[in-house]
Amino acid sequence: MRKAILILLGIAFFITGFSACKRKNDKPIDQFAGPQAGDTVAEIVVKDYGSIFVYFFEEAAPKAVENFVTHAKNGYYDGVTFHRIIDNFMIQGGDPTGTGRGGESIWGKSFEDEYSPYLQPYRGALCMANTGRPASNGSQFFLVQSTDTYDERILSQLESRYGYKFSEEAKKYYGEIGGTPWLYRFHTVFGQIYEGYDVLDAIAAVPKLDEENGVPKEPVVIETIRIFEYEE
Repeated sequence: MRKAILILLGIAFFITGFSACKRKNDKPIDQFAGPQAGDTVAEIVVKDYGSIFVYFFEEAAPKAVENFVTHAKNGYYDGVTFHRIIDNFMIQGGDPTGTGRGGESIWGKSFEDEYSPYLQPYRGALCMANTGRPASNGSQFFLVQSTDTYDERILSQLESRYGYKFSEEAKKYYGEIGGTPWLYRFHTVFGQIYEGYDVLDAIAAVPKLDEENGVPKEPVVIETIRIFEYEE
């Protein structure tokens, strides 16, 4: 029942439509391979909680990665909160106003969605938030925190509804790792956590003023996002 409710909520809040896909990258990607020496990675330092480390999929989502990395280097995210936090779903931030209605891209306007058949909103995925319309990406992002797993029956229902097919790899990971499969092709996936899942879960569990809308009782503040080259 909880999975069905989450799917309906996800569709209601996030639906954008497949026409939003203006760029498709078919090069195979192992989403859980982890960073290699010399890769650009980010440390999201969250006050009182610790750090979440992510690596990027630049070839598949070059604009999303450039936008996030440039904003981070320029200090755009320093002091910004995770304004929307829903346990067993996701944590969302990147809006300097803290309202969920602000923020802009490094180009000063919204930019296109970038989808790859090899990137999914699994647990730990770094994704662009949007307004619910195609090509409405700005500065906001979210990290998938859900641990819910999905069997073939639920994934088949999503396939029938939206007319796409989950790969065997996707079915395996959704069954073992979890995530938010109903958001596939509704949000650009441009990174993946490789360290700091404990911090992600601690943030998701914070007390809320408004559980339904994910408003935390106390601000959860991003101190800074540090961009650097990964060393093995």
